[in-house]
Amino acid sequence: MKKLFRKMEGRSGIHFVYLFVLAYTILALVWWGVLLFNQSEQITRFELQNLMLRTDSIAHPVEFHQELNRIKTTEERRSVMFFGEGLIFLAIILLGGFFVYRSIWKQMRLSQQQQNFMMAVTHELKSPIAAAKLNLETLRKHKLDEEKRLKLLDNTIRETNRLDQLCNNILLASQMEGQRYQLFREDIDFSALLETGIREMQSRISTHTIQAHILPDVWVNGDKFMLQILLSNLVENAVKYAPRHTVINVTLEECSGSMLKLKVTDEGPGIPADERERIFLKFYRIGNENTRKAKGSGLGLFLSRKIVQQHGGTIVVKDNVPAGASFEITWPVYSIQRV
Repeated sequence: MKKLFRKMEGRSGIHFVYLFVLAYTILALVWWGVLLFNQSEQITRFELQNLMLRTDSIAHPVEFHQELNRIKTTEERRSVMFFGEGLIFLAIILLGGFFVYRSIWKQMRLSQQQQNFMMAVTHELKSPIAAAKLNLETLRKHKLDEEKRLKLLDNTIRETNRLDQLCNNILLASQMEGQRYQLFREDIDFSALLETGIREMQSRISTHTIQAHILPDVWVNGDKFMLQILLSNLVENAVKYAPRHTVINVTLEECSGSMLKLKVTDEGPGIPADERERIFLKFYRIGNENTRKAKGSGLGLFLSRKIVQQHGGTIVVKDNVPAGASFEITWPVYSIQRV
């Protein structure tokens, strides 16, 4: 809580200094304009005084009025010039202030997201390492029967797989951000890939039931490794937020227009409408890192959208009926190869 207050105080301080500097700059501009207008009036008064002193030397009244009009016209031009330049400078200051503030705000938000990411990743790394270490120490110190020994080994393998997945997400996020990852495209039996992946995840996820509704014999041209990560990230995301012992449905079907659609639905709390775009941002997670209960690094959905986009598809989030969220991925028709 103290850290949270310190962060809020730090942000408030930055905002106060920024607004103070901006307000000071605008007031300085206004004061500069006032001085220029006063100076213009003084010049006009001085010229009028000189003109009045020279009245006796002017031969014709016409010349007097011409000179008077010239002085007034010059003053009006100066006023228009000062006013126009002042507006331009004010617009430049406000525009520059807007971009600077937006840049500072984005940097602060990114910094906060990165800090949240480090907190989440630290926890995500320590948990499987601690579990694997405990299992191995138990195996070393105690002579267990074959069934318990195999159970501990299976748990250790699951934790290392979880650790491996997290490391893969971090590495892929870095590569995709720098556009360094190139897809290894090949013809894939997508139906078989999904069924195999679901069976593997169900074997290590005992808290939820994963039901598969897979259209058979659907082939796609894509990166097998990336599609496996896509499925794993979406199912793992559903597991994090859906209540225990609920059903997670994975559906592959052809929709209208001969489009291929993959859906992963859960029975969790759902995703608010105003959060449905932001959840795909890097490091972004709903809620506060200090109070949320769901584990995660904020990279899974970011990677999922990147993978879908690289395969020429789109991903959206909708409400599941009667409750929960539905992640729907659509591929264009040219990526489907039916056997």
